[in-house]
Amino acid sequence: MVDLGKVLVEESRGGWLECAYTGHVVGVNEQAETLFHVGDPDYVSFMRSSSKPVQALPALLAGVPEHYGLSEEEIVLMTASHRAQQFHVQALESFMKKTGITEDQFVCKPTYPLNGAARDERIANGQPPRSLYHNCSGKHLGVLALCKMMGWPTDNYAEPEHPVQQQVLRLMSQLADVPVEQIKLGTDGCGFPVYAIPIRNIALLYLRLACPDLIADEEVRRAITRLTDLMNKHPFYVSGTELICPTLLQDPNIVAKGGAKGIYCFGLREQRMGIAFKVMDGSEDQWPIIAADILEQIQYPTTATIERLKKLSPAETKNDNARVVGIRKPAFTLEWVRS
Repeated sequence: MVDLGKVLVEESRGGWLECAYTGHVVGVNEQAETLFHVGDPDYVSFMRSSSKPVQALPALLAGVPEHYGLSEEEIVLMTASHRAQQFHVQALESFMKKTGITEDQFVCKPTYPLNGAARDERIANGQPPRSLYHNCSGKHLGVLALCKMMGWPTDNYAEPEHPVQQQVLRLMSQLADVPVEQIKLGTDGCGFPVYAIPIRNIALLYLRLACPDLIADEEVRRAITRLTDLMNKHPFYVSGTELICPTLLQDPNIVAKGGAKGIYCFGLREQRMGIAFKVMDGSEDQWPIIAADILEQIQYPTTATIERLKKLSPAETKNDNARVVGIRKPAFTLEWVRS
């Protein structure tokens, strides 16, 4: 039987509980010890797009940005679940022009932007869907650019046996402390391999993204430092406006990235702590509520970051007439193992 975890968020309407969202939370320290948890700290979850910073590393390690003269924003798009807002599209088109990659090489198929305003504008103007609008297109561009530079085949670049996907798998194993043979593989929505590991190990991976000094391999350490610094410098290229990733990444102490179906992860540089949580029904609306409450419970000192999260998902639920009709609130207490 699947462990649905514990209730993380409650939504009430008219004073009556309407929805409850369950899941698992874990925090780890630099000794890879569990600091706190809610539910099962070893629940195995697919990382989905939270693996994108790792998937971008082979291109940085090989020197793709220097080879093609990529801008900082174009580098960040390799980590992105972008919303195809105009500033994303401009950078993606520049990336394609510099590398000579065309959209017909993408495994991900044409779609419309995830950003509602961008989608509506393109549909209203009669513009067709594009593979470039796919929220994973920056990741695909990075891998295709690496393949082109290295002379590797591009027709099967998304298959698990491809050299770049094998390199990603090894990096995932190294950074998360999970043997390759214990990493469960699936296929992501965009066609790439997707990895399932215990959320405790996902938290450890994000700790190492935030604190690269914990990584023995000097080249990997330098690449991660460069990549995560750029994610903090250009946070809106990681996803889009009014979303949780840039809200957290605006804080230079935090490295953060979410993935589909409820998985969210972040690392804290000064606290040297990695955190991951999984909302079991796969929804994302509760992410800001959960992240803000975790930060409050660990007494995170930068209250401005917590307040930005709370604005993304206000406690009051309002109807179409702007009348307050309900309340949503966190419903969990971190169970501390080590202080």
